[in-house]
Amino acid sequence: MKNLLLAISGPSGVGKGTLVDLLLKNDDNLVSSVSCTTRAPRQGEVDGVNYFFLTKEQFKNKIAENGFLEYDEHFGHFYGTPQSFVEKMLEQKSVILEIDVQGAMNAKRRMQQTVTVFIAPPSKEALFSRLTGRSTESQEQIEQRLARCEYELSFAKEYDYTVVNDDLSQAYARLKEIIEYERNKA
Repeated sequence: MKNLLLAISGPSGVGKGTLVDLLLKNDDNLVSSVSCTTRAPRQGEVDGVNYFFLTKEQFKNKIAENGFLEYDEHFGHFYGTPQSFVEKMLEQKSVILEIDVQGAMNAKRRMQQTVTVFIAPPSKEALFSRLTGRSTESQEQIEQRLARCEYELSFAKEYDYTVVNDDLSQAYARLKEIIEYERNKA
């Protein structure tokens, strides 16, 4: 059985975080990667656990050293997956990257063995219902997330697998099947 680098992406509200949490809780050979960021820690966040918190200068130095599998800038802050951390973790366990579509494609370019899984909503209406049901975002934020959803869905065909999260237990079972298959293939 080999260790995998698994990149999981999907639109906001599709349930990818819930699915990743289930995988991590039920598979002792899976660990979640820790990303770097230049934003300040939020209350309760721990350096090296939630993120590696870097200054912009430190982050840019790491970019210059080719030290990220992928990185991006959102809302004035950088976020990235440190390649050396992932490689070290892969020596011990399979690693999950819960990242956006661009990050997953970049990770796949840097490490071809990356297995990519796109978590898709059963429909745009279902996604809208989930986003509004969470009551955590304004109507404007929901509309921005739905607009981004179109962009993200356009990448689904680039992924190794697509899992439709219509039913959580079925989507989870499908993810476990994918992981088992990929771990055991020659």
